Amino acid sequence: MTIRRTRRTARLVAGLLLLPAALQAQSAPTDLSEERASFSHWLMTNPVSPRNAIARREIGTGLLLGPDTADIPLPGVAQQRVTERDGRVVLAGPDGERILPRGRAVPLAAYTLVADGAPTGAVLTVFQQRGGGKKAGFYPYDPSLVFEGTLAPPGEATRQRVLGVDGIESDAVEAGSVSLPVGGSKVRLRVLRVRPPGTEESELTIFFRDGTNSSGTYPAGRFVELVPVGGGRYRLDFNRARNPYCAYNSVYPCPAPWRGNTIPAPVRAGELYLGGGLDAPTPGGAGR
Repeated sequence: MTIRRTRRTARLVAGLLLLPAALQAQSAPTDLSEERASFSHWLMTNPVSPRNAIARREIGTGLLLGPDTADIPLPGVAQQRVTERDGRVVLAGPDGERILPRGRAVPLAAYTLVADGAPTGAVLTVFQQRGGGKKAGFYPYDPSLVFEGTLAPPGEATRQRVLGVDGIESDAVEAGSVSLPVGGSKVRLRVLRVRPPGTEESELTIFFRDGTNSSGTYPAGRFVELVPVGGGRYRLDFNRARNPYCAYNSVYPCPAPWRGNTIPAPVRAGELYLGGGLDAPTPGGAGR
């Protein structure tokens, strides 16, 4: 029922080779270094990186794009209308109609459109690629902030709606909790099984706050995944903690802190906050 810090001795536990502290501390695992480099490159160069978002609106009864008087003014674009019909998002303009497949980038003049969200509650995000900006920053790898153990089942598997990393509202169910020692005390964190709209897959997700918020990391908190390692055990690696999209761009809505998921001690691992996002929302929203 408790996640414990991996021991700093060379032995095999549940198929995981735990290295001595001296060897562990030399560098981050290769896959983590590659993951960070790939993410940084995507954040700086991808046309639909959250850094490039210029507008994000619920489609509702329809959105006008283009003219100065439109819901989303886009210089150089003739008037277009975006609507949702029977779960499909349709873009209609002078050249006719076309479908905007959910989650796919569709070019429109100098812009890129992406429709996402629930089947009957689509959201449109408009991107315009821009250069410059700050690269993603990370704390140095800290092997003492990698934990392994079991997941305590929930008292009741309640369902709820929560905002994910990308600001999309998703279905989630209470998956249980983990307990672990951080900063000399034991903390308990809620785990939700989150399934993004339009997918059959789900992830065990923890949205947490800690003593570094507003002092190194994003004020609202960060996300980290609980990864199965076999035998009913899971790994929680705070070195892989990441920011919600609202940390890069105020266009995105920000998840409210999850009730109880606060670590009093600083967790100096994972992604840093370099500025430019929203302020932290107050507790009491989705995911309470």
